[in-house]
Amino acid sequence: MRILMSCFLFFAIQVLVYYMLSPTNALSLTSYTDKLSLLALKEKLTNGVPDSLPSWNESQHFCDWQGVTCGHRHMRVTVLHFENQTWGGTLGPSLGNLTFLRILKLQNLALHGEIPAQIGRLKRLQILNLRNNKLQGEIPKELTNCTNINVFDLRENHLKGRVPTWFRSMKQLITLALEKNNLVGTIPSSLQNVSSLQWLALTENHLEGTIPYSIGKLSSLKLLYLALNNFSGEIPHSLYNLSNILYFDLGENDLFGSLPSNLNLIFPNLVEFLVGDNHITGNFPTSISNLTDLERIDIGENSFNGPIPNTLGRLNKLEIFSIGYNNFGSGRAHDLDFLSSLSNCTKLSILDFQVNRFGGEFPDLIGNFSTNLIRLVMQVNQIYGVIPKRIGQLTGLTYLNLANNLFEGTIPDSIGNLTNLIRLSLQENQLSGNIPTSIGNLAVLSEFYLADNKLEGRIPFTLRYCTQMQKLDICDNKLSGEIPNQTFGYLEGLINLFLYNNSLTGLIPSEFSNLKHLSQLYLHSNKLSGEIPNALASCLSLTDLGLGRNFLHGSIPLFLTSLKSLEVLDISYNNFSSTIPFQLENLTFLNYLDLSFNNLYGEVPKEGVFSNATTVSLIGNKNLCGGISELKLPPCLKTPSKKQKRSQKKKLIIVSVFSGILISFIAFMIVHFLTRKSKKLPSSPSLLNRPLRVTYGELHEATNGFSSANLVGTGSFGSVYKGSLLNFERPIAVKVLNLETRGAVKSFVAECKALGKMKHRNLVKILTCCSSVDYNGEDFKAIVFEFMSNGSLEKLLHDNEGSENHSLSLLQRVDIALDVAHALDYLHHDEDQVVVHCDIKPSNVLLDEDIVAHLGDFGLARLIHGAAEHSSKDQVSSSTIKGTIGYLPPEYGAGGPVSSQGDIYSYGILLLEMLTGKRPIDNMFCENVSLHQFCKMKIPEQILEVVDQRLLEPFVEDQTGIVENKVRKCLVMFTQIGVACSEEFPNQRMLIKDVIVRLNEIKSRLP
Repeated sequence: MRILMSCFLFFAIQVLVYYMLSPTNALSLTSYTDKLSLLALKEKLTNGVPDSLPSWNESQHFCDWQGVTCGHRHMRVTVLHFENQTWGGTLGPSLGNLTFLRILKLQNLALHGEIPAQIGRLKRLQILNLRNNKLQGEIPKELTNCTNINVFDLRENHLKGRVPTWFRSMKQLITLALEKNNLVGTIPSSLQNVSSLQWLALTENHLEGTIPYSIGKLSSLKLLYLALNNFSGEIPHSLYNLSNILYFDLGENDLFGSLPSNLNLIFPNLVEFLVGDNHITGNFPTSISNLTDLERIDIGENSFNGPIPNTLGRLNKLEIFSIGYNNFGSGRAHDLDFLSSLSNCTKLSILDFQVNRFGGEFPDLIGNFSTNLIRLVMQVNQIYGVIPKRIGQLTGLTYLNLANNLFEGTIPDSIGNLTNLIRLSLQENQLSGNIPTSIGNLAVLSEFYLADNKLEGRIPFTLRYCTQMQKLDICDNKLSGEIPNQTFGYLEGLINLFLYNNSLTGLIPSEFSNLKHLSQLYLHSNKLSGEIPNALASCLSLTDLGLGRNFLHGSIPLFLTSLKSLEVLDISYNNFSSTIPFQLENLTFLNYLDLSFNNLYGEVPKEGVFSNATTVSLIGNKNLCGGISELKLPPCLKTPSKKQKRSQKKKLIIVSVFSGILISFIAFMIVHFLTRKSKKLPSSPSLLNRPLRVTYGELHEATNGFSSANLVGTGSFGSVYKGSLLNFERPIAVKVLNLETRGAVKSFVAECKALGKMKHRNLVKILTCCSSVDYNGEDFKAIVFEFMSNGSLEKLLHDNEGSENHSLSLLQRVDIALDVAHALDYLHHDEDQVVVHCDIKPSNVLLDEDIVAHLGDFGLARLIHGAAEHSSKDQVSSSTIKGTIGYLPPEYGAGGPVSSQGDIYSYGILLLEMLTGKRPIDNMFCENVSLHQFCKMKIPEQILEVVDQRLLEPFVEDQTGIVENKVRKCLVMFTQIGVACSEEFPNQRMLIKDVIVRLNEIKSRLP
């Protein structure tokens, strides 16, 4: 019996083992485990949104699901790969159950939260890529169990803490990429144990201390990126043992020392050598000439000196050569001999040797350079002689800066051959002769600087053909004649015009009325005559108007009081003879007024700019009286003048004849006058007319203790409250930063820096910034703006859906689109720094009481040196820009640099949203059809299917439901602009100036 029982048990166990090990049943068990884990993971990844990707059909086997790959042997999940989605979820702990996982790639999914500790269970993991998300917290120490990892990529997140020491246990690690996080501390010396490491990227963190000597033991290293940190000390000599290095970037730290003379032997395969913005000394390493694979060299902003070798022509792959801001050169002849050799580098696109000591003549051989050269910067040197005529052969140039040198002679006519020039800087030289008429060939020229030379003759009328011009500075020369008629009227995008310190004569042209975007107009110190033309009343964007030291006469025109953006007004040293208009008190942004040395008379106002003696100058006007006591003017006499006495005698005669009637009439008028005067409160000075020191207490009181009743909105970095300050006549908006939010402080600095220097009617005006402590002793930072009574475009587009009373008309939407376009046009063409907003969307477009749009929220803005091309050092990686899903351009998701074309993409999406009333993340848009594609498919025949129906109601003819044909055409044009601006590739997007032209055309066609 026992034998039978034993046999039975043995047989049963065999059957059970066979059953469990059967491929079919083994598959069902593991399928169940991995399937549940994947479904739980999906719920976290996509925030539980049912229609989000991945579109996993539970009727299919999970190995057939999108983004999932299984091994053939065990049918377990070995690869999980998703990228470039907008899920914004988190990583759930169920991830740790996928224990056969070898490759985990979840990049650019907007994931947040911490990396779960359960990831440490994935002991088979070989590739970990969570790049470009919003992950927080520290790198989990449990990953020390994953010793098979060879690619560890957590770039572009919000991770904090120190670089872990336990990487030493990952003996197969090839790539360690932790760039663009918030890591602190030092580089652990234990990394020397990871002998397999080939890529070490720690750029743009907060690391400090010295670079460990032990890094030099990583003999396999090919890429070393440590830029944009706080490393100090000497560059370790051990780094020069890394003979396999291809990419070497230590830029923008506080390192010192010198470079070895035999770089070609140390790094024989070098492709990039970037050590700019440190404190490195010594001569230029001539051995660089033997690095034939070198493409980029940047040693700018250091303390190098001596000559540049004449052997650089061997670098036939060289694209960027940047040595600016050093002490190269001797100020004598032959300093520029190296250019002869460098002209053989036919791929060279950027040549920058500005702010050095180079002397000698600018050689004619500059014409030998390739047309691939797009940026030539050599300002602030001691280069003399004439500008070579052959410079006109560099037809690829978009940026040419020869300023602050010793150039003589005339500007060559060949300069007109550079038809791609966007910025031309020739100021502060000794150039003479006329401005060549060939300048008119530069149709895309946006910025032209000729100040402080010895130029003569007239302003060429051909400037009218430079229709893209935004900044023109030809001050401090010897120009004569009249300001040419029918010239500046064509430059409708002009923002800054500086013609001062010349010998210009005649009248101020009336065609200035076309300059709707003009912000700064300086014509002082010329010989202009006549009156201030009423045409300037159209320049509503004016902030600075300088007309002093001319021969102007007449009265101070009242239209000046309508220029509400005016901050500086100088009409001194002219022949004006009138009283001072009291309405000037109402220019609340006016913080400097110079009326000195004219023939003004009468009472001086006391409010506004006149309330501060340091902001107004009235000397040289003998007949002024009154004003505040600090001006030390005589009091205005109460005794009537002779003219007034004659008038009184006439009144007495009338009183004697009609005494009863007149007394009643006078009594009525006195009562009426007093009633009107009591209603008109004196204007209070702007915050800008006194020192900008607003305390926490004042803001606390202004917003009723930051009461929720005063809350008007919340954003990524804080909350906005409505308030009112004493002595400030208009409501204010106070943006209080949440300093616990990562990036809030950077946002505060960026917004203050960006808005503090910008002046444009379509930008939200910053009043002041407050950096203080609150009543609990905690740090407090806030930005104070003018309050916009009509709120945001987001509110009017979406919060009132279905409301006829508040919906925006088509004409209003076109006007708003124009306002935002003008703001972008201004931001993208600044003299020294292009401002890229990086977050164009309806909630950042604010509307005042007249539905005029003002672009705001510059917390993500980036400043890029130069309005045209810029060096790699000036580029800002889009990976640091978070922006808003749906409006971010596709190249930012791929890690491309921030650019003005990125703003154009976001602007295009904004236009399409204004047209359709649909957000770009609306549920109707899926993976294959975006808002852009949806609109593109519908034009022109099906345009009425996509348009916000509230736009069509005013244009339906005779109750038939048929929309007027001209309105249909306007809608098509509006859609085409939005589609053209939001194309996938930046070089295919519409230029903002062309956008403005097309929108104005639409506006002119609308009934």
